[in-house]
Amino acid sequence: MTKLPRDTTPLQALDNVRTVLVNSAHPGNIGGAARALKNMGLSRLYLVAPREFPAANAVWRAAGAAEMLDSAVVVDTLEEAVADCGLVVATSARERRIPWPLLTPRQCGARAIAEAASHPVALVFGREDRGLTNEELQACNFHVHIPANPHYSSLNLATAVQVLAYEVRIAALEAERGGALCYADWDRPPARASDMALYFEHLQQSLGELGFIDPDNPRQTMTRLRRLFSRVRPDDMELGILRGMLTAIQNHIHRSGGKGRPD
Repeated sequence: MTKLPRDTTPLQALDNVRTVLVNSAHPGNIGGAARALKNMGLSRLYLVAPREFPAANAVWRAAGAAEMLDSAVVVDTLEEAVADCGLVVATSARERRIPWPLLTPRQCGARAIAEAASHPVALVFGREDRGLTNEELQACNFHVHIPANPHYSSLNLATAVQVLAYEVRIAALEAERGGALCYADWDRPPARASDMALYFEHLQQSLGELGFIDPDNPRQTMTRLRRLFSRVRPDDMELGILRGMLTAIQNHIHRSGGKGRPD
């Protein structure tokens, strides 16, 4: 078995996750799968007895991932493709008379990354028209089922590869950062609660001068505006812009000597 260095990072462990396509009928699907893998940073592609490979259509569908096809390992049997793997997961869309340990795509990604640092992991995909045989499925540790629309559940091979490759990459990124992936970076801090309170006072005063609300009976208008801005959560610079707009409106009203709109 291939064992990566002890200090291997989760993203480096992606190199120990292989995708195995069994008896693929259409070379275009092989190219599409290669492209999907490169998109997600996976580099190991194994082909079990492909019906047509190499093929120009595979290269065309691979787009900028043709090197994935050049390095693909072609073998005659599934046993050869997974012989050195410590974890083998097969995709399956069918219910079985004898249930097999079943993973969701998310669980599959997490387990693949958890084990890939210590031994090779294989994700096995079957034929376009009939998937994997019972014997092939029984050669795998787990099955993974993609919960597609039950009224139209047939996934293109490359699409199925993309789904699982994405989950493996997300699992690697989350393991790398030690928590759920979240894009929360912002260029300015959120406005402080005290500044928001001053803004709402300024807003109510301005809307009253504008004639948009009755200062003595604003009804639910201010409550709904508070709810709106609480949902939006402006940053400090955005709040400064809003305050400046209100000041400009008030200055215009004062210069014009009256309310912003007639009653």
